[in-house]
Amino acid sequence: MGKIEDIMVYTKLVILVVISFVLINNSQTTLPVLLQDNNDTGVLSIMVVASITFVAYEGFQLVINAVNEMESPEVNIPKAIYSAIFLATLIYVVISLGAILAIPFDEIIKNKEYALASGAEHILGHWGAELVIAGALLATSSAISGTVFGASRQMAVISQDGCLPGILAKHINHIPIYSIMCMSTFAFLLVLAGNLQVILEFGSVTFLLVSLLMAYANYKINDLTNSSSFITIISMIGLLIGTILIFYYEFSNQPQQMFFISGIYMLLTIGSWLYSRNKVYQTDS
Repeated sequence: MGKIEDIMVYTKLVILVVISFVLINNSQTTLPVLLQDNNDTGVLSIMVVASITFVAYEGFQLVINAVNEMESPEVNIPKAIYSAIFLATLIYVVISLGAILAIPFDEIIKNKEYALASGAEHILGHWGAELVIAGALLATSSAISGTVFGASRQMAVISQDGCLPGILAKHINHIPIYSIMCMSTFAFLLVLAGNLQVILEFGSVTFLLVSLLMAYANYKINDLTNSSSFITIISMIGLLIGTILIFYYEFSNQPQQMFFISGIYMLLTIGSWLYSRNKVYQTDS
């Protein structure tokens, strides 16, 4: 799976580079003109969008889940995290720059998730749209693969700690097969239950909250982790602001989606409470 993941990621990067080059090379305007014509876009709007799309950057967290399967994790984990954040940011900035320079804003707003494919189709014909679709499929597949096979290790560890059913901790040939199956099933159900935007926002809120709690935990034990208290506090403030901005956007624009996300959290909380209650009961008996 690691080799397949590498092939998907490298192929996806090549496609993104080609699309970015084509869009920038066929730009219809310049960045200064765009900034001048759209100076009504406020900092708050940019921060809200950044918070909603936070899930796009969460992949760097998966590196930590493979700590027991890598060489020199104390050296390789920081390198992997910082390089992943830098490369992801660079890719998003370049592809976004190409999109806004070559595709009119009205068309981007109209086509939403399909704006990039529509813009590439105008420039390269149907081959452009199919190339973007192929890149999107590879990006989705690699993201699902990385998340399932990375986070399943974490689920197995949580199961070993007794917070999830013990069967999820079972490994076959060093692979937590039951955790992978369980996580894939719930992910499939979540996709069926909501649309793409709901899943995006649910993922961003979840990762912001989890990252905030992890930053707080790191702050409490920074004498053991040798981490910078200043950087940790700045991270906590940024994550808290991002979480508040998502809730602000949801309540102001789409409160029904907030109810859907809150409902998922409620189901997870009830399930966790019932499992822990049953576990305590069995221990006492």
